[in-house]
Amino acid sequence: MTVGIVALTRDLRVHDHPALAAAVAEHDAVVVLFVVDERVAEVGFRPANRAAFLVESLADLDASLRDRDNALVVRRGVWQDEILRVAAATGATVIHCSDDVSAFARGRIERLRAAASGVGVEVRTHDGVTVLPAGAVRPTGGDHFKVFTPYYRQWLEAPWRRVAPTPKRIPAVEGLESGGLPTFAELVDGPTSPARVAGGETAARARFTAWRRSGLAGYGDAHDDLPGAATSQLAPYLHLGCLSPLELALGAQGRAGAEPWVRQLCWRDFYHQVLAARPDASWADFKHRNDPWIEDAAGLAAWQEGRTGFPVVDAAMRQLLHEGYMHNRARMIVASFLTKDLGIDWRVGARHFLRWLTDGDLANNNLNWQWTAGTGTDTNPHRIFNPTVQGQRFDPKGVYVRRYVAELAEVPGGGAVHTLGPLERAAVGYPEPILDHHEAIAEYRARRGV
Repeated sequence: MTVGIVALTRDLRVHDHPALAAAVAEHDAVVVLFVVDERVAEVGFRPANRAAFLVESLADLDASLRDRDNALVVRRGVWQDEILRVAAATGATVIHCSDDVSAFARGRIERLRAAASGVGVEVRTHDGVTVLPAGAVRPTGGDHFKVFTPYYRQWLEAPWRRVAPTPKRIPAVEGLESGGLPTFAELVDGPTSPARVAGGETAARARFTAWRRSGLAGYGDAHDDLPGAATSQLAPYLHLGCLSPLELALGAQGRAGAEPWVRQLCWRDFYHQVLAARPDASWADFKHRNDPWIEDAAGLAAWQEGRTGFPVVDAAMRQLLHEGYMHNRARMIVASFLTKDLGIDWRVGARHFLRWLTDGDLANNNLNWQWTAGTGTDTNPHRIFNPTVQGQRFDPKGVYVRRYVAELAEVPGGGAVHTLGPLERAAVGYPEPILDHHEAIAEYRARRGV
């Protein structure tokens, strides 16, 4: 009897799972294994919202596997060591896992491959984290695209892999201890956002089905509307692989509103191929501009806590704390405010986002921060978002602001909430702006020499 192991990482699903499908097709029995990797905790990549989401996603996956005559096997320790222990215990000869792009992910796959080769076990990597694998399309004379639009054109023209079949039955190895699913108490250290989304493939597929039916057609016109919340909010499920990005792209194609939404999936692929080629760009400037960043503890705290005195900025930052999520347009506004108005290093903002975002994906989060900060792939490094104008444009009646800033919930006057005077602020206990936007941007331009 041949045994194969599927070593899970960011691929917590049974639908369109190339590594799982290959293992089921090639082996008499399959071990579906998740290792609670102690090194992940060591590098600080298990914030509370994502840890809670992970716990729920693993429980949901276990239920799906039990429906297919299998069960999730869980181990705790060093990733490659625990996988090889299971291989030795079961006689497995092949380990299947999904390929990934970050330096951390690639490093541990290479460590696994090196250790496995010494004991005669093969390691095979499979696509599945992105629609198109990193490096599948390249510019002439280059290893990766640095500008989105030409990448998008080739991405649309490139052949996509076929959707992997969903196993109806996954034969298990008899007698192998499951190890017990991770619990909230085990993984969740610190407070979670009270209104965060629940994890798991089941919830993810239901959300996509409902949103495709009711939200996709209007996405192009409404995706920047702050109070409308017209985005799909599927990013957390994509981050942990509860959904296949390929299935989403194919499931949307041909429907009204598909093009601008599928384009966002391409943006995700774009940043993954950037990070695959430039793993240093996760925390180092993609384009070095020698920025003279400012240390401003008071300004940073006001930004993090949503008390800058700029209503749309504060609403967005409070949404982040309350939901573990922030509207995409709002992310650009608050990132511009931190890096351009306050002059604080984009890495500080990226870390705060990763602390709270349930969808905190290293490639998307950090390279989008660089796009706004002016150190990334953007061809316009000096783009600036005026927070008052942005609020008036994308929250014209102040609905978004009133939803998240409790002090302003009963302030009358529709969009006037974006331009409150000192007396109106004092009356409801809302702070004065911590800076003058125009003065701050003049100082930014002087520092940058533009």
